[in-house]
Amino acid sequence: MSGPSSHRTVGSAGLAGAAEALAAGVQLVVGRYRVELDSGRTWWSDEVYRMHGREPGEIEPSMEALRSRTHPDDRGRVSRTAVVALRAGRPFSSAHRIVDAHGKARTVVVTGQAHVGDDGEITHVAGYVLDVSPVTREALDRESQRAVGRAMVSAAAVEQAKGAFMVVHGMAEAEAGDKVGEVAARAGIPLQSAAAQIVAGMAGADGSPAQRLAAALDAVHTEDRPRGHEAQLARRRQRSRG
Repeated sequence: MSGPSSHRTVGSAGLAGAAEALAAGVQLVVGRYRVELDSGRTWWSDEVYRMHGREPGEIEPSMEALRSRTHPDDRGRVSRTAVVALRAGRPFSSAHRIVDAHGKARTVVVTGQAHVGDDGEITHVAGYVLDVSPVTREALDRESQRAVGRAMVSAAAVEQAKGAFMVVHGMAEAEAGDKVGEVAARAGIPLQSAAAQIVAGMAGADGSPAQRLAAALDAVHTEDRPRGHEAQLARRRQRSRG
């Protein structure tokens, strides 16, 4: 059985891999879940069923079903991470291994956010599950393949930037979207432009995922816009001189 040091390695490798994949535009499978704390009622999106080797609706989703598929070496750490974060009212994220119904091992990153009712008590927990298995398989030779293509700007730039906040800081989707919006507002540029700069900045930065995201945010800048009216004035001057 692996010791605590290997637990930390699995967690950091999964989170780092997810952050780098999002920065590089890799399409990861993302599912959603929701757990009602009073009743224990659990809901999964179709993607979460399939990560566990099941078809949607094939089994009743539950916390026990999630726990039973978590690798035995990772169960205690995952539970502690979630409990500590929820008691403090903070979002959480955890990378761990699961073994699906067919015996296939996967590495997933789970993020969660507690939601509080009018009485101040936590009513439910909701979040995302990212299958980062393709990334972790490539992590062994990542150091020799650091070059990332320049084709970063796409229609998914905003989602990728939000995903970076979610994975690196354990934010919920809405909070991550607000953060990208704040960055765009400070720079005075459209949301899409800010997101594209964040994604490209992470790909070109060094250090840990958190350091790369911080560096990318610091580098977001106002973009020069074409000065059409000045060009028109110049043409008019030339015509008047002619």
